[in-house]
Amino acid sequence: MNVLVTGGAGYIGSHMVKYLIQKDCTVTVIDNLSTGNRNAVTISNFIQGDLADQGLLEETFSKARYDAVFHFAAFSQVGESVRNPLKYFRNNVSNTINLLNAMDEANVHHLVYSSSAAVYGNPEKDSISESDPLSPVNPYGLSKLVVEKMIRDWSSVNASRAVCFRYFNAAGADLDGELGESHDPETHLIPLILRVASGRMREISIFGDDYETPDGTCVRDYIHVWDLCEAHWLGLQRILKGGKNFIYNLGNGTGFSVREVIGCAEKVTGQKIEQVVSERRAGDPARLVANASLAIKELNWTPKYSMLY
Repeated sequence: MNVLVTGGAGYIGSHMVKYLIQKDCTVTVIDNLSTGNRNAVTISNFIQGDLADQGLLEETFSKARYDAVFHFAAFSQVGESVRNPLKYFRNNVSNTINLLNAMDEANVHHLVYSSSAAVYGNPEKDSISESDPLSPVNPYGLSKLVVEKMIRDWSSVNASRAVCFRYFNAAGADLDGELGESHDPETHLIPLILRVASGRMREISIFGDDYETPDGTCVRDYIHVWDLCEAHWLGLQRILKGGKNFIYNLGNGTGFSVREVIGCAEKVTGQKIEQVVSERRAGDPARLVANASLAIKELNWTPKYSMLY
């Protein structure tokens, strides 16, 4: 199988590339390296470019016949999206339009899209299912929701099939130790905590401790990146077999607070992790925990790495 991976130099995208190679796929990566890491891409089929460049997309699709596209390319920082919403709509929405246009021109009909639990906003109940209200509270989440709806409408007028995955907090690293999180700047909680434990940072900031949660800090559902990759692969298999469009939550169904994650890291590393409470970040919901029973049932998917350690 020949596949194109957008954003394949990023954290999740690079792991997906490795997973696909292990499945004997031929993989091409396109990434503008604005947030990705070129060293994370070990294949030779790498195109440094931006999805805003329609000409580059047309050239890319003209040089090979792709069976499917995995679309990870997006900006994903909630706080930044609040400060600069147009940046997010331009990159996440407009550039996806370019990608879909190029797929249409090349008659590529299978798409796996990386969405987000941010489409739910502040949930009305503890465990979020796909049928729950969609009310994003920040431009990042809104951009993901717009693209989901756009993909639905796009595929309804042609022969295309798509699967969208709303995943919660991606965490963990490649089991072989070859890949991991390498953001610049780093914004994810677990690698920041480990930087404190290793002495590379003095303290970890907790953005708000007055939420309506058991210890006042935000609760999140952490899903291992390799479990995400497996779900993406299973989703592709389903639409390749003619399945209709699908949207699935991906998570463990268990939430951990910021302070619980810090406590776990202290136990694992044996280091005291200094923390300081800062103001809440704009657009941060108190609790995001997945009900992923639909993906478990329909894709025969089971998270294998569901514990924090």
